[in-house]
Amino acid sequence: MKKAIAFVLIISTFGFSSQKERAFDVGEWYKFRIHYGFINAGYATLEVKEAVRNNKKVYHAVGKGYTTGMSRFFFKVEDLYESYFDKETGKPYQFVRKIDEGGYRKDQEGFFNQDDNKVLVKDYKNKSEKTYPVTENVQDIVSTFYYLRNYPAIDRMKPGESVAVDMFFDGEITKFKLKFLGNEDIDTKFGVVPCMIFRPLVQSGRVFKEEESLTVWISDDDNKIPLRIKASLAVGSLKADLDAFKGLKYSFRVKIKS
Repeated sequence: MKKAIAFVLIISTFGFSSQKERAFDVGEWYKFRIHYGFINAGYATLEVKEAVRNNKKVYHAVGKGYTTGMSRFFFKVEDLYESYFDKETGKPYQFVRKIDEGGYRKDQEGFFNQDDNKVLVKDYKNKSEKTYPVTENVQDIVSTFYYLRNYPAIDRMKPGESVAVDMFFDGEITKFKLKFLGNEDIDTKFGVVPCMIFRPLVQSGRVFKEEESLTVWISDDDNKIPLRIKASLAVGSLKADLDAFKGLKYSFRVKIKS
């Protein structure tokens, strides 16, 4: 299950909004319950705070993932991902990645220079730092998904169409691609919720079974928050469901069962 919970934590941050206003704001928080097969493996949370960078107020997104119960005994996971990004442009200023996944550890911090298209990555575990060239509109792994929450062309997307974003991760620029599959009403602990279905294209091999192993259900309202995530892993399967939320910017739309 190595890296799987961490990836679900990041995926759980994304959604879309066709509104000119942002789909989220300071104070938004939600929690996912993560199942590995039939086991309640852990939880993932994500919260939007506010901070100051370059003498201006910015969004500060904080994501945490952790195993619980027997899962923690067999495979301890404690992940922290943070991103500081501009309220207007969505461009990132800084990211934090501090993870411990069954002994696999990383402790990094990145600082973006958007004017020069560079990012300075400080590796505290290995006591090193390196500057990487990046593309003009690059995002970090967390800011990518908040950036997509305000993607303007969502209403014009048809099943099979995709959107791509340049994302900096592990010293490389990755073309993060997301395919729209269609619409579906799903039964959740909050009621029946109209959803949009997306499929992020992920790297097959060590973690995921194949490139199209991940499917995400997003609320079809102005919040565009993730409701359900399913993944076929190299070993086993994973499912995450929205367990709690607060501070949503818009009303959460739920259908009444007939």
